[in-house]
Amino acid sequence: MTIDLSSLNGTHQLLFAIRLEPVQGKRFQPTGFPDLGAATYQTTEGTSLLVESAQSMANRMEAACWDEGAGVLVDALKGLSYVDVLGSDGKHLTSTIEEAHRLNSVYVENAEGGKFHKSLAEEIGYSEKAPIDRRRFARAVFKFDAGALVHGVFLESIGGRLRFARALSAFIEADDVKVAASGGVKNDHVQPGKEGEKTASKGFGNVPFHRDEYTARETTLYANIDLAQIRGYGLGVDATRLLTVLCLYKLRALLDGKLRLRTACDFKVASAEIISTNIDNFTLSAQQDLELDVKAAIEECKSLFAGDNGITTVTYKA
Repeated sequence: MTIDLSSLNGTHQLLFAIRLEPVQGKRFQPTGFPDLGAATYQTTEGTSLLVESAQSMANRMEAACWDEGAGVLVDALKGLSYVDVLGSDGKHLTSTIEEAHRLNSVYVENAEGGKFHKSLAEEIGYSEKAPIDRRRFARAVFKFDAGALVHGVFLESIGGRLRFARALSAFIEADDVKVAASGGVKNDHVQPGKEGEKTASKGFGNVPFHRDEYTARETTLYANIDLAQIRGYGLGVDATRLLTVLCLYKLRALLDGKLRLRTACDFKVASAEIISTNIDNFTLSAQQDLELDVKAAIEECKSLFAGDNGITTVTYKA
């Protein structure tokens, strides 16, 4: 293993503030929320904007680790534990990497009459009449889906107390933002007018629309790795290192991959080096170095994982 993590010893968290800028132009399209639209708010920087939420960033970091075409983890993470869900045709349907609720996915919960969730509850040793053994809980989650200890999980279908918060969280904010208003029109070159039943709601006619994008003085991706939580799982030196390096790998994979969050929201990292804001001289390693380290860490932990090559397979029949 090549990456020195000794500077993280005794530190509760590892923080990054990573400057972003649009790949082209000055405008970008933020995330929107039902009945709210863009999330703007007032700060000491003036009007600020939530560009991407923590829950969306978690899903994007998981996606950066998944080969969607092949339906498997990327090569660097082969051997890491997760649950693969097959459909009634025996083909890949989904997985705990792809599912927002991970181990608590309805496709995992309802696979084979709930067989897997029953065995998971036994591994956890859950009882409604006793306190939760947090270390046993962490070992069980690590065994079947190590990524759930990075991105958090709430096994409410087993017990309402079985939850871990995110150990790796991230979000994107923009400061001193201004609306860049524009618009357009959907042209109907066959029947541009609207008559009788042929209305815009039916898809007919020319339909003008408005569009709000934003400009910003500064856009920042904030990332927080909760080192204290990772150590608190009590999984031992090898598993603790794996989870820490996995967090770093996920962040780097996202930054080096696609930061095109939406059609009109495409970012790039503004600086060559990514340095921690709270630990002196700690720099986010290059992806090739993190790939080597995470592969080695997975190999060290393979006896702690379930299934063949870390994969537990279940079948969901609709």
